[in-house]
Amino acid sequence: MGDYTIAELQTLVRAPMMTGLSVAMIDMGLVSTAIEAAAMSKQIAGAAAKYPANSIIQAAFSEATLKSGEVKLDKPEVKPEEVKSGAMIEEAIADINAAIALVDGKASAPEVMEYKQFIYDCGVAVAEAAGSGLFGTGTKVSAAEAEALDRFKLVLGL
Repeated sequence: MGDYTIAELQTLVRAPMMTGLSVAMIDMGLVSTAIEAAAMSKQIAGAAAKYPANSIIQAAFSEATLKSGEVKLDKPEVKPEEVKSGAMIEEAIADINAAIALVDGKASAPEVMEYKQFIYDCGVAVAEAAGSGLFGTGTKVSAAEAEALDRFKLVLGL
């Protein structure tokens, strides 16, 4: 867990989680949401292996950190009106900004860029996991999901 407090680690984990969750909630469906949740879990579980030299990702997403149980996230209460109004996207952007502000100066510029890419990739993985059709088939990334991803990309400077 290195140079980060438990609260800071929670901030680092919350940014990609909220990014993925907010994308999943855009086109919520029983089957598609389950498929998207699995895609999000896969991204989080594979983060440390995908970025072995990134101190940010190693601190927040290493097997030791994830299994320690010390980094806990409050489950956000998802209200339909927040999804429709875009408030969830705004909350995810606030979480992204908080996480980036936290690592700025604590990690190298290449590590920060990789972390930003990881956050974005979590949203992409969720958007591409299931389509809008029956049982998650059909068009994979809806127009609303693509719009959210564009906003995240802009905020992340990618």
